[in-house]
Amino acid sequence: MSEDKNNVGEDLETAGEAPVEEEGAELPLEVPEEEVQPETAAAQEEDSAQVAELKDQVLRTLAEMENIKRRAARDVENAHKFAIEKLINDLFPVLDSLEKAVEAAAAIEGAEAISEGVTLSMKLFVDTLAKSGVEQIDPLGEPFDPQMHEAMTMVPNPDAEPNSVMDVMQKGYRLNGRLVRAAKVIVVQG
Repeated sequence: MSEDKNNVGEDLETAGEAPVEEEGAELPLEVPEEEVQPETAAAQEEDSAQVAELKDQVLRTLAEMENIKRRAARDVENAHKFAIEKLINDLFPVLDSLEKAVEAAAAIEGAEAISEGVTLSMKLFVDTLAKSGVEQIDPLGEPFDPQMHEAMTMVPNPDAEPNSVMDVMQKGYRLNGRLVRAAKVIVVQG
């Protein structure tokens, strides 16, 4: 019977088909020579250059992703810090009106109780704003700072230091260190 198997295998080889191997027998690994191409130095250099370029692209992409993460974190932090900026700007006229009411009540005789009540209300309002990160700028007597103050006019005054704030027409405000309204001031002319 083994001779029949061999004859069948030979018949298959001649027919162009691979012979049926017995189980456990190993086939010799033969690769046609035209498929095996030894890598040339130029091909290796080209592959190395391509790998280096891809590594560079990956590193740049990772760096860009880190930058995007940092930018997004900073934007979220700023959104939390300055989300109330519009509301604060809308409340400044209310605070200005309270200040004017205190000044007007102080000028009227017999209105001390009203003046004290409005003063306490204004103090409560300013303290509440301070809890939200709002800081009042009252630069009376300080040197003029164009970053924080808006000069409405300059007045000569020999008793005061030149370029200092002589009078505050409207207080300024900062929200978490950022200027949201410059103080309107009268500056001593130098």
